[in-house]
Amino acid sequence: MKTILNVIWLVLSGFWLFLGYLLAGVLLCITIIGIPFGIAAFRIGVYALWPFGYTTVERQDAGAPSCVGNVLWLVLAGWWLTLAHIVTGIAMCITIIGIPFGIANFKLIPVSLFPLGREIVSTDQPFAAR
Repeated sequence: MKTILNVIWLVLSGFWLFLGYLLAGVLLCITIIGIPFGIAAFRIGVYALWPFGYTTVERQDAGAPSCVGNVLWLVLAGWWLTLAHIVTGIAMCITIIGIPFGIANFKLIPVSLFPLGREIVSTDQPFAAR
């Protein structure tokens, strides 16, 4: 079932969200300071490309640098990517068939706002990172 949902997701919105994260990652990697943020954008982009069957968990070893980095991310790229998820999620929820895809978009909002200090894991093992 996850594979079918992921293929439909890829066609409807996953590819476009992936391109948005890819663009944000490339723009952030232009400077040396932005490389960690660019890597986070690439990681979330792959998650946005194929979200069903995966979830995010907070890393226990993330500290103050992740918090500061998340604030910078929010200002630099997180706000715009989150707006893309909100708009796409609302558009998906218009039809009954699109509701699971809208919910998947809303599931991506917290990680698109604050990606640092989170790890993407399979839903079969959500506590493996802890």
